[in-house]
Amino acid sequence: MTPSRFLQIHSLHSYTAALLNRDDSGLAKRLTYGGSNRTRISSQCLKRHWRMAEHDPHALQTLGGYVGSFRSRELVTDLVIKPLEGRYPQDILDVLEPEFQKLVYGDKADKGKKSRQTLLLGQPELAWLARRAEELAAGANDAKALQKAVADWRKDANFKAMSENAALPGGLVAALFGRMVTSDPAANIDAPVHVAHAFTVHAEEAEGDYFTAVDDLKKDESDSGADTIQETELTSGLFYGYVVIDLPGLIGNCGGDKEIAAQVVNNLVYLIAEVSPGAKLGSTAPYGRADLMLIEAGDRQPRSLATAYRKAIAPDREQAVAALDGCLAKLDATYETGEARRYLSLAETPLTGPATSGLEKLSLKALADWTASRVKEAPDA
Repeated sequence: MTPSRFLQIHSLHSYTAALLNRDDSGLAKRLTYGGSNRTRISSQCLKRHWRMAEHDPHALQTLGGYVGSFRSRELVTDLVIKPLEGRYPQDILDVLEPEFQKLVYGDKADKGKKSRQTLLLGQPELAWLARRAEELAAGANDAKALQKAVADWRKDANFKAMSENAALPGGLVAALFGRMVTSDPAANIDAPVHVAHAFTVHAEEAEGDYFTAVDDLKKDESDSGADTIQETELTSGLFYGYVVIDLPGLIGNCGGDKEIAAQVVNNLVYLIAEVSPGAKLGSTAPYGRADLMLIEAGDRQPRSLATAYRKAIAPDREQAVAALDGCLAKLDATYETGEARRYLSLAETPLTGPATSGLEKLSLKALADWTASRVKEAPDA
């Protein structure tokens, strides 16, 4: 088998009476596609739930060699300066903090929290910053001397210095989903995992949910009204999801270690299949596992199968699988891209495909194992 550059993960997930991802008005996010309004789950929402599933057996945090990271506008305040409080005079910290804020967030970052972008830094970078702050504070005789010492130190301090000798300077999350640092473009990390917004294969199914809260201890019989009256939106849907993994890019972001990259992909397949996005856990229990997951390994440019649902179909799993299979057959006949394929499915309708693809229906474990093995065979970055 030719080593694969790309993995493509297509999925179908069903959710009922849930509010998975809201917009600024509190309603479900939507997308107009093929002339029909669909319910949508943003890629940001999907990625956050996969990376924050800390208690899942396949959480990224359970991987050997995992390197953590934090995304915040308060990284310097909370993780660099605050540990020094009470150990060094306040006037020393007052000199240090604005210089470290500007180093991390840019020249105007000392104007307050709102002047900074939310930034992702890895534990190696944060540990480097904390060590340098401690050294500068410990070596200062007074605030005036520290001002000059910090100014001299800033000349050679940058993100490159922070990441020296670190295989995952921005942490594993940055290695997967990338990061952008406007104050130092050289610190940007290209994302090798590309995630599309998921959308329903059918027209939206939404309903306003009027509900009340009743006071269990209410004694005034003349007051028959509810204590609280509210309304929210609930939606149901069968969502098509699409993820692409650039294997050389992922391996490169993992310091060239294919074993770590393979473990990451193995766990990511589980997380995509099993971890649900969504709020309102207590009132909607929005949990579901993939009805279908098709994984392709190949070296040609990836292409989504979203066009299978450009014309909204019935909200039916069997029709959705048949539509996806038909779209794939047309692409195969036209482009002959030759990807290897495996899949899992709860549907009665099977996927078909050229024999050369090795198409086979597997369990989730077998599918994750097969996908991880493709990483080990992939070309280097």
